[in-house]
Amino acid sequence: MSGTIVAKWRRILQETGKTMSRYIYSFLVFFIFWVAFTTSLQTDELIVGAVVAFIMAFYTGKQFSEGGLSNLSFRKIVFTVRYLFVFVWEMIKANMDVAKRVLSPKMPIDPGIVEVPTKLKSNIAKLALANSITLTPGTLTVDVIEDKLYIHWINVTTTNPQETFGEISAVFEKYIKEIFE
Repeated sequence: MSGTIVAKWRRILQETGKTMSRYIYSFLVFFIFWVAFTTSLQTDELIVGAVVAFIMAFYTGKQFSEGGLSNLSFRKIVFTVRYLFVFVWEMIKANMDVAKRVLSPKMPIDPGIVEVPTKLKSNIAKLALANSITLTPGTLTVDVIEDKLYIHWINVTTTNPQETFGEISAVFEKYIKEIFE
């Protein structure tokens, strides 16, 4: 009898630890975003940020993270930082390309929807890839069906799925795979 009670308590503590880990992870992510967006380390800003992050984590902690603190490995952090640099660079290049097309009406524009395959398996990784593509000017993710993304592209240069993968999503996917899978 006492063995089953101990086993029940052990299971409850393990589940509580997992839940707390998810809330702590959510809090840390929200707080880091707060500091990054406010670009302030003043005490009052940090306190408000902590309160906002706590409230956000309280309401979204269960849905926000499946792995909890296990998501904070050194390797994932390094790939996230690398990804952010690559994303910003790709965004700058895409902005310049779209600006040239707007300012030079003779530049080719051949809009269309192309199929882009992905090797990503998790839904969160596919979401991150779709958002990365959409946030890059000149492309818009229209739909994600299983292992294919359908992208509206401002200047379709190829409809071959492997070539569209190389031109649109390959640069993002290698980092997203390391971060989310």
